[in-house]
Amino acid sequence: MNLEPLGELETTVMEAMWALSPATAREIHDQFNDTRAYTTIMTTLDRLHHKGLLTREKDGLAWRYQPKLGKAAYERAATEHHVGRLLEEHGEVALTAFVDAAARATSLDRLAELVAARREGRR
Repeated sequence: MNLEPLGELETTVMEAMWALSPATAREIHDQFNDTRAYTTIMTTLDRLHHKGLLTREKDGLAWRYQPKLGKAAYERAATEHHVGRLLEEHGEVALTAFVDAAARATSLDRLAELVAARREGRR
């Protein structure tokens, strides 16, 4: 599964998929009140399928798509992927930046709770 950041349209389509799943390209397209072409939605769904984020099966002449992961599971997997890459590439600098960001968001106490739980073998 490709967990690289999604583009704006891919994100919008995934949000619609999580709300309507399973759905065809036509059903997703009908959710948007803008000038996006139906073929643009079809192409985006196909791209998301090839990235491993959607499954699909034939429904007559159309494909019916469904997310492989629910929204919460996807967000967790993507976040773990991105944070892991930052730590691998930047080590201590990334860790320090994360703690600084947690401090600005007044989340240090929660971070300490999560670290303590991890040390005790809880998730």
